[in-house]
Amino acid sequence: MAGHYDIAVIGLGPAGATLARLLSPRFRVLALDRKGGEEGFRKPCGGLLAPDAQRALARSALSLPTRLLVDPQIFSVRTLDGPSGRVREYPRCYINLDRHAFDLWLISLIPSHVDIRRPARCTSITRGAAGYQIRWREGGRENEAGATFVVGADGAASLVRRTFFPRARIRTYTAIQQWFEDRHLRPHYACIFDERLTDCYAWGLTKNGYFVFGGAFTPRHARRRFEELKLAMRGRGFPLERPIRTEACAVLRPAGPADICCGGEEVFLVGEAAGLVSPSSLEGMSYAFESAGELSAVFNARLSEPGRAYCRKIQPLRFRLLAKIAKCPFIFSPPLRRLVMAGGIGSLPEGY
Repeated sequence: MAGHYDIAVIGLGPAGATLARLLSPRFRVLALDRKGGEEGFRKPCGGLLAPDAQRALARSALSLPTRLLVDPQIFSVRTLDGPSGRVREYPRCYINLDRHAFDLWLISLIPSHVDIRRPARCTSITRGAAGYQIRWREGGRENEAGATFVVGADGAASLVRRTFFPRARIRTYTAIQQWFEDRHLRPHYACIFDERLTDCYAWGLTKNGYFVFGGAFTPRHARRRFEELKLAMRGRGFPLERPIRTEACAVLRPAGPADICCGGEEVFLVGEAAGLVSPSSLEGMSYAFESAGELSAVFNARLSEPGRAYCRKIQPLRFRLLAKIAKCPFIFSPPLRRLVMAGGIGSLPEGY
């Protein structure tokens, strides 16, 4: 037994690391995470920091070290409609990051009073007479500790959500991406739509001499559809032969605000574990930072009904999801998307 903690945080991605950083030192906090060092678990992710996430970092007065940035920084997105062949370039202010290094940096900001265990894999959480029992595997050994509150910050396949909120079913896709040697004469970001293979989208981007190509697919036949998309894109000039590395993970895509599950009075969900992901872009870091910040404020205030208070505080995030849902028809409906692209609304001039 590692003792009893006030709060156990499961997962130290952007949501969990932010929560652990902001919790008052009055609390005894246990934090478990699968990532080790440079060679540990890596979340498959394109690694683009969107404007909403940049604003969330600004509100926390955090500045990015340059070592987290990768080459190049590009300020437009090349949008490709596969079936029609139409291409448009749209200005976008993303920051191109090394996602794994970014996650490790966020963990490095957590104060020393937090008991961080990593690489550690949480195996079970059970309710007992004196709170919750958390079991995890670390360094080949089984460990156990108690906690009064549990926070699930463990992503799309959240063990915490599946254990305590099994009815919270959120649309799940399989994200697959591969790394290739980049041979593009002009590095770029690409956003690819092809409704024949996915009702979501695919992406491609240059990172430090590599080209990362991926997509989100319904789980059934996801790998086959990914390979079919690669074949289609090779004819469009994408260098997709001889992958260097393949990565895959589950990703959530909520259909509406009702899909969000913030938890109960003793067990909470933040970030993607709560379903807080943009259904239009699959961007989740801004929601991770903001939901973690709201939950930390609830804990630090020692409110008598923390679950209800947290659900009220994340209402603005639900409303933001409504705005993202309203955008979806113009992005994912083929006739509307092609109409928008044909009109060139918001795009850069052709041949700029």
